[in-house]
Amino acid sequence: MSTTYTIDTATSRANPTPALRKRLTVPAIRQRKGAEPLVMLTAYTVRTAQLLDAHCDMLLVGDSLGQVIYGLPSTVPVTLEMMAAHGAAVVRGSAHAVVVIDMPFGSYEASPEKAFESAAWLLKQTGAAAVKLEGGAAMASTVRFLSERGIPVMGHVGLTPQAVNVLGGYGARGRTEAEAEKIVGDAVAVAEAGAFAVVIEGVMEPIAIRITQEIACPTIGIGASAQCDGQVLVAEDMLGLFERTARFVKRYDDMAGRISAAAEAYAGEVRARSFPGPEQIYPAKG
Repeated sequence: MSTTYTIDTATSRANPTPALRKRLTVPAIRQRKGAEPLVMLTAYTVRTAQLLDAHCDMLLVGDSLGQVIYGLPSTVPVTLEMMAAHGAAVVRGSAHAVVVIDMPFGSYEASPEKAFESAAWLLKQTGAAAVKLEGGAAMASTVRFLSERGIPVMGHVGLTPQAVNVLGGYGARGRTEAEAEKIVGDAVAVAEAGAFAVVIEGVMEPIAIRITQEIACPTIGIGASAQCDGQVLVAEDMLGLFERTARFVKRYDDMAGRISAAAEAYAGEVRARSFPGPEQIYPAKG
């Protein structure tokens, strides 16, 4: 796909010019059940959104930004204000994909009313199309409450990172029959409550396949199965910006290595006084 660029005169930076494409909608995503697989990646900044938008059906402003952007030990410390700032940036940087924003830990669990207050504020602050929240049957009433009041909700079952302190780690879920049945029941509950899609993370593959077959809305896999209705990854993991990633990540590039090499080349030229050269300075006239 070719890309055209325009110069932002305020910053002198070259930015991709969005193609004149209508932004996808939540109903359009829901209708993709069993059709062409949905493509979803995380985005936290304007520039990342600009580069990913043309290739994705959805951009997820994930609370994974706590670890990826801020270096926090988990997603638990992430705040609504952090999500709003990055969500607004991603909406500004995109023109095609549906932007979904994570509701951070503590912003929705207390009651459906609390969840509505938090979700409505996030959508007003960002312009995003939908929110995502973790949890299964226990959150079904909240999913229904939000959906009936005009807030599209994406569910998230299986390995739920916000519950890391309860789960005891990030290992794959559903290794026992009882846990597998609970995960399936959780997915069915949030789907029947009105979720327009459900993320299935870090589960044994037969669970993901079964859920995909049993629920009416699309499933989005991450460490689940290629038979899900779509897939999501953290973009920085997929691009190879981190040396250590989960088993379910495929690294499509080595951006960490390329950035390091570029920085090394720059440092060498600075120390050799070969940068800046004639092309990068403003010589005196006359």
